[in-house]
Amino acid sequence: MSVIQSIREKYAKWAVIAIALALLGFILTDYFQAKNRMGPGNSTTLGSVNGKKIDWVNFETRLKAMTDREQAQYEAQGQEYNEALRQQANERLWNSDVEEIIMNDEFKKAGVDVGAKEFNDYLFGQNPPQNLRQQFSDQQGIYDGAAAQSEINRLRRSSNPLEREQIDAFLNAMEYARKLEKFNALLSSSIYYPKWYVEKQNTEAASLAKIAFVAYPYSKINDSAIAVSDKEIEEYVNKHKDQFKQEEARSIAYVIFDAAPTAADSAAIKKQVSDLKSEFETTTEPARFLSRYGSTRSYEDVFIAKSMITEGAATKDSVVKDSIVALPKGAVYGPYLSEYTYTMSKLIDSRILADSVKCRHVLVGTDQSQGGLPDSIAAKKIDSIESAIKGGASWNDMVQKYNPQSDGSRQTNGEMTFSSYQIQQPGFAKEFAQFILFDGKKGERKVVKTSFGYHYIEIMDLIKPEPHYKIAYFSKNITASDETERTALDDAGKFANDNQDLKSFDAAVAKSGNKLVKREAAGIGPNDATVQGLEMFGASRSLVREIYKADKGDVLNPESVGDAKTGRKYVVALVTDVLEEGVQPAYIARPRVERNLKDKKKAEQIKQKIGKITTLEAAAIALQDSIITDDSVRITGSTKMAEAKPLGAIFNPSNKGKVIPEPVAANNAVYVIRVNDVVSTSVEIADIKVQQNLMRGRAKQMQGFYSSPISVMRKIASIKDNRRNFY
Repeated sequence: MSVIQSIREKYAKWAVIAIALALLGFILTDYFQAKNRMGPGNSTTLGSVNGKKIDWVNFETRLKAMTDREQAQYEAQGQEYNEALRQQANERLWNSDVEEIIMNDEFKKAGVDVGAKEFNDYLFGQNPPQNLRQQFSDQQGIYDGAAAQSEINRLRRSSNPLEREQIDAFLNAMEYARKLEKFNALLSSSIYYPKWYVEKQNTEAASLAKIAFVAYPYSKINDSAIAVSDKEIEEYVNKHKDQFKQEEARSIAYVIFDAAPTAADSAAIKKQVSDLKSEFETTTEPARFLSRYGSTRSYEDVFIAKSMITEGAATKDSVVKDSIVALPKGAVYGPYLSEYTYTMSKLIDSRILADSVKCRHVLVGTDQSQGGLPDSIAAKKIDSIESAIKGGASWNDMVQKYNPQSDGSRQTNGEMTFSSYQIQQPGFAKEFAQFILFDGKKGERKVVKTSFGYHYIEIMDLIKPEPHYKIAYFSKNITASDETERTALDDAGKFANDNQDLKSFDAAVAKSGNKLVKREAAGIGPNDATVQGLEMFGASRSLVREIYKADKGDVLNPESVGDAKTGRKYVVALVTDVLEEGVQPAYIARPRVERNLKDKKKAEQIKQKIGKITTLEAAAIALQDSIITDDSVRITGSTKMAEAKPLGAIFNPSNKGKVIPEPVAANNAVYVIRVNDVVSTSVEIADIKVQQNLMRGRAKQMQGFYSSPISVMRKIASIKDNRRNFY
């Protein structure tokens, strides 16, 4: 016992320290993990423009609202809203924020502002923004500024916070657009060509030179005889840094391991679907059946026109559609192959319906938060409207008097045309839909109550009646089995583990025969959603993130791309290059610079060959070439002399009547030139003011065509983009 006691006393303090250190380790680990989830330094700064921060929380809120709207639009058209489209939305919003910060600073510097009275006139005057004009113009195209103002004021006072946020965002965008319009007009108005400049151009255009020259093209000297070192390229790049700016980028080499479903996988999915056929036929609750067994297509409880049924269209197989619509009610067709799924189709019901319905209505609203009437009063009002119209009152007058502005039908005098599909959507008032599509006849009128209020409706036309079908589709994606996925992932993981450098990476690809193909992708940006060559498999954002965590030469763990439609793939990538933001290194700049530097060296060799210029004839002998004459050279060039540098020397007054004392090194050759004479010819010259106006007009067109203020100012702005840490 005494021994144990002595050990306790001797080592107790060390045990306490060890426990304390362990606890500290857990605390620090949790702390740093929390920091990494948010980004470097636990910052919510997404980026900055000229020192002004862009907050991630605010950006993310607006981005989600944008992508939610876009997703709803895509889904309404039956299209997928994928990760690549989300990343494009991210890029658009970022660019918009960057532009607005830059330009708002420029607006302040230039004194560009929009006063309340001007802004009001801009929105509701004779020349409103196009989106307002489209929404608040009648059938004759006449803009109703008062109606637009009334609706905007209603939204600004709305009890719905989302509506207030949306209208504030819209008004801010309109104010910015107006400022940008004024700023661009200010720039355009500043374009000016002085009188002396126009007169100088006229004088030059009237000059005609008579010359003789000898040209020695650079192509006569073999490129292989001229060497350009990396140091020479670096020196050239450093003297012209503005021309060789580069964005941050990465390059990779990669191979793809296919985890696409095998024939056995496809057969297994088909059997799964087939085994459910009898239950599908007998079920009276198709929506619940589809949900219970995990159909990739949900049940849509609507009648679809035969002409709009797309089943079989992917394979141009009209037999599928014809077979489905020929089924008796409750029968099932399939399973059949439909793109990347096995599908069974059950005919629920069929009937003849109009392809679209034209109708008109007078609405007495009951939403009192938007100026509507109490239900009892609205019911009496719609009855009096019905009586008035039956007694000969103008339908249009009733519409203009009673239809709420939010209804949006005043501009069309209450007339609306809807497709049968639109009428059956969840957002469409079901009582209204029941009358105009299912129960009513052409010319029939009826009072109908909906959640919006009381409608007096007339069916004006039932357009193109045709068979419509209500169909339940049970679909299962043809996906790879766990075994197929595991085999592909194991192969990819083994390749990545065994080949940790470019040499072994290349050797393994070569050894595989035709099983693996080495692909390359360059210029991958930190916020890119896809990688060159992988676009067909959808977004590969996770791969891009991993590329930017790696160093040059690193081999990455397998990353999955693709889906049930494209087939799952595993990508093993090796980072072959890392380019930081700044000036291009020599090996990147070489393709652009090398030709120029080689031609300069060739020019020096040619000049040495010419030696001191005495006469043109002596230069021709030195170059072993003939003399070329041209008696009709203008400043804009001729058929024999078209290079800018020689033309500038020819029309230099000090060179008239003599051999130009130095060889002229141009883009394609070195020239020795004798200017025999320069005379002034009669050229039709327009009025100076007319010429000035023409030149200004052309300059304005070129300004809009080649560049905008933001593209120029963005180049000189200090922009820090940290989005990679958040997305």
